[in-house]
Amino acid sequence: MIEFDPVLVHEWLTRSARRFPQKEALIFGEQRWTYAALEQKASKLGQGLINLGIKRQDRVIVLLNNSPEAVISIYGILKSGAVFAVLDATLKGEKLRYILENAQAHTLITHISKARILNEALKGHQEKMNIIWIGPRKDITCDFPSENFFWESLFTEDSESIPQVNDFIFPKSLDVDLACLIYTSGSTGRPKGVMSTHNNMISAARSIIQYLDNSPDDRILSILPLSFSYGLYQVIMAFMFGGTVILEPSFLYLHQVLGRVRQEQVTGFPFVPTIVAMLRQLKDIQNYDLGSLRYMTNAGAAMPVEHIRWLRDMFPQVSFYSMYGLTECIRVLYLQPEDVDQRPTSVGRAMPNCEVKIVDEQGNEVPTGQSGELIVRGANVMQGYWNNDNQKSPFSRTNQHLSDRFIHTGDYFKKDEEGFLYFLGRKDDIIKSKGERISAKEIENTICSLDQVAEAAVIGVPDDILGQAIKAFVVPASGAQLSIRDVLKVCQHNLEAFAVPKFVELMEALPKISNGKIDKQTLKNTIQA
Repeated sequence: MIEFDPVLVHEWLTRSARRFPQKEALIFGEQRWTYAALEQKASKLGQGLINLGIKRQDRVIVLLNNSPEAVISIYGILKSGAVFAVLDATLKGEKLRYILENAQAHTLITHISKARILNEALKGHQEKMNIIWIGPRKDITCDFPSENFFWESLFTEDSESIPQVNDFIFPKSLDVDLACLIYTSGSTGRPKGVMSTHNNMISAARSIIQYLDNSPDDRILSILPLSFSYGLYQVIMAFMFGGTVILEPSFLYLHQVLGRVRQEQVTGFPFVPTIVAMLRQLKDIQNYDLGSLRYMTNAGAAMPVEHIRWLRDMFPQVSFYSMYGLTECIRVLYLQPEDVDQRPTSVGRAMPNCEVKIVDEQGNEVPTGQSGELIVRGANVMQGYWNNDNQKSPFSRTNQHLSDRFIHTGDYFKKDEEGFLYFLGRKDDIIKSKGERISAKEIENTICSLDQVAEAAVIGVPDDILGQAIKAFVVPASGAQLSIRDVLKVCQHNLEAFAVPKFVELMEALPKISNGKIDKQTLKNTIQA
């Protein structure tokens, strides 16, 4: 009998549990979860959610730090036929309330430590919500309509009798059903819930697995939050190809993280530029045994060229993949490791099963070498934004077929003669000064070429004469002697006169959001204030 690939995200966990029941699927600190154990726990949670009244396509929110409970929640929710949304566990106040109400959440899974924050955020909330609490049992008073349950109560002795997944126990989802909502950071407005179906998620993951050449032997060190699509897909992908995920609570304790590489024989290490900037500040990085690494990836933000060169010098045996993606498409472009040294500023070509174009404001493809907006078509592209009907659609349609939609990324690119693409900046990251359109990324790369610089962020600030003036925020490397004059000198030597910053501010650190990206909106707000 022919065995076809699963069409639902959670069915891949079931398949891997059948193929590798006693293999380690998830490692978190001292906890080591086999595929069989994870599958059983997720199935029990799925049945428990159905017992709480979950129906197909209901939304269940996960407000947890990276943990086995968060991973189990994702797969248990999917098994119940519902839609999961993992939120940044540090969310507070109005933004948390907005997302819970926007998603019309049926159930929330969170830690007991979040009780006070939830009461503050949801005071006066009208709709009743189920809350599943993780942590020590204690009396909880909610200032909003709720039914309170404790995590362990969903895994009672009665649940031991739950049979294997079948149509009589769990509702049968379709691959066109929604699987998850991923809420954007909302740095420039309200967070938006990116809608992905099972097919969207599997298609994106399959393409990434293909170009990374993943196998069951891969062991992925994931230090990125599960609320961040880049972090979430490390788990989704690994459970598809039968690998092992070493999940860390955060990337702040780099010595601990680097120690895990040798301890767990890590083969894959995904990161964002902030992590590389932190690695470069470590004085004793040569003392860590990172010989098990097969590949590293970057996808969270554009990587300064000097960071790439440092990585290549420090880890010449490791394949480095520069990648580009966004929450609405998960991943779009990748650069093969053999092309990195020759084209360090490129993010490559379209990944398998994905089509891209660079267009002008009228939607016409631009000639080679000219800048324009990147648009994307493929099964990896989201369905739209949840409960967001009043917002302008990011899609363009070439004809009546839904499959022909291109999504507008809002990012500027150019393409060279060989078809390699180069990221220039977001629409709101292009600075218009002296009548010129200037890439903040190009200025940041130039500043980061200085050995004395750890990180840099460049923004446009209002200027009555220039339209926008350029301001650079620069973090000196640990122990480095760096002056504003040094920054201006390297810019004047390498950039056109109109691209040289008018203002430079030295800082101890740049503001970050939870996934490690630099929070430019906070920098802009300080200017406006």
